[in-house]
Formats: sequence, C-alpha cells, structure tokens
Amino acid sequence: MCPAALALRTGQKDEWFASWFDSAHYHRLYAHRSDEEAARFIDTLVERVQLPAGAAVLDLGCGTGRHSKRLASGGFDVTGVDLSAESLRKARTNERANLRFVRQNMRLPFGRGHYDCVVNLFTSFGYFEDPADNLTVIRNVGESLKPGGTFVLDYLNVRHAEPRVTTHETSERDGVRYRITRWADANHIFKRIATDAPGKDSLEWTERVAKLTPEDFRFMFALCDLRIDLTCGDYGLASFDAATSPRLILIATKIAAGSEGLSARELPTDAADGFRRHAEIRGEHRLRHAQHDRRVHAQELQVPLLGRRAQ
Repeated sequence: MCPAALALRTGQKDEWFASWFDSAHYHRLYAHRSDEEAARFIDTLVERVQLPAGAAVLDLGCGTGRHSKRLASGGFDVTGVDLSAESLRKARTNERANLRFVRQNMRLPFGRGHYDCVVNLFTSFGYFEDPADNLTVIRNVGESLKPGGTFVLDYLNVRHAEPRVTTHETSERDGVRYRITRWADANHIFKRIATDAPGKDSLEWTERVAKLTPEDFRFMFALCDLRIDLTCGDYGLASFDAATSPRLILIATKIAAGSEGLSARELPTDAADGFRRHAEIRGEHRLRHAQHDRRVHAQELQVPLLGRRAQ
C-alpha cells in the first residue's frame, strides 16, 4: 500500500520514518554502519555502567540489531524493539535464546518494572511531529525499568551539529545516485534524500530530528523519575562539552517516584516551555497516534516479556 493510501486508511498523516526505514534505499545508503563500531561502543558502555550478570536489557529503536547482538554476546538477556519490518527482518537472522526482536511503536508501553537497562542509541529519538510524543516515550522507558535500573540515551549534540551541517552532497551506492540536502529551522534539523537512477522515477524522503537540548532532556527525565548521573560527549564516553562534543549521551538511573524528580514548575522556563504547552503535561495525551497506527498489527503492540527473566 502506498503512503498516501495508508494515510487515508489510518486517518492520520503518514510519518516519515515509517516508510523511510523500511525502504531498500535507506539500508543501502547507511550500509557503512559496521558491527565493529557498535561493538566498541557497547563494550565501553558496559564497562562504565556495570550491569549485573544476565541483566534484562531493552534496545529501543534497535534497527538491524547491531548493538543488540553485542549486548547478547556479553551474556545479557536482550529484547530489541523497532517499528521497521525490514530492519527487524535483518535483525531476526541473529535471534537466539537470549536475543529476540519485536515490532512495536515506542509510544506504546513495553512493560512495567521488567528491565535492568534500556538503551536508545544512534539518535533513534526525536522523530515525532508532536513533541508530547517524545515525553510519552521517556515515560514508557521509566515505567519499564526496575528501581535503580539504567537508561542510556544517545543523541546528536545540536549545538555542535547544526553549524557543521553539509548543505548539499551526493553519494552513489549500487548504481543509484543520492542527492542529499540538509537544513534547519527553529525546532528541527532536516535531511532530504532524493534518488537518481537510470530509467527509474526519482524518489524522495525527508528525515526530521528535533533540536533537543540537554535542558529539554533534563526536563523530560525529571518528570519520569529518571536522574541523570552522567553526560558524555562521544562514543568513548568522554566528558560532554556543549561546543565541541559530537554526541549527547545521557546515562540515567530510575529513582523512586518523587524522591529526587523535579516538577515542571521547578525547572527553568526555557527548558519547560516547549513541553508545558502540550497535552501530555496536563495528563490528556492518550497515545492518539500510536494506538490507531494500523501499520503495526494489534498482536504486535505490546512487547511480550520473553526469555528466562520474564515472570
């Protein structure tokens, strides 16, 4: 079904990531992402976080499972979750007793108090049109963690990335030329990918990532009982510098409700204003996008608590 027909069927605007991440062009363009790169980061992360042996880990937005595989090879009980059927098709070739993959929209709950650690890596966040959906995801993460559990979020450092955006470039993969254009507005960074292949119609997708700051994340985490313990700036987990760090990597702990969290009123105005305007803060946001997204079959909407650690 084409995106336009799908949008009519669901009664909602098609979301860019739903079609792009399932496209063969996406997997061709980003084929340079290596398992070795993912393994180095996971090894560094596990050494720093010190997860318990056999810990239950959720890889949220797992893609083709590069990071999930490495976590499972370390003896952890790993569930990878993603919306892209094509990415999961590739990931599932590596399933084993302590590694499984599930298709689900991350705006829907994925368990309560089940995981020792949740990771969301390689900017697999900030894609939604409604900013309240970002907070919904963070809430789901907080609810899925055991007390004292760890959340690791890896995002681009907007302050470093925006002035270094390459506005135009071309890349060729397997006889297909990709014309790439990047730009930004007040709230997002965009990347348009257009194809140019002999004898074929041009196709086009536009990626959109929210320009979220450390203050934005601090606000969302605090509302969801997540305490940020460490802020890093690269995949070696060096200290974060807003001007020079290429990444924004947050390592947080699930704390008791209200024990150290901050309310929206207690946070700086500039950090809270972007989210306070949205219905989620008033308790009125009801996952209106995800619940009616028929791209994911109803039986796939809830992550089953699989594996030896499930109760």
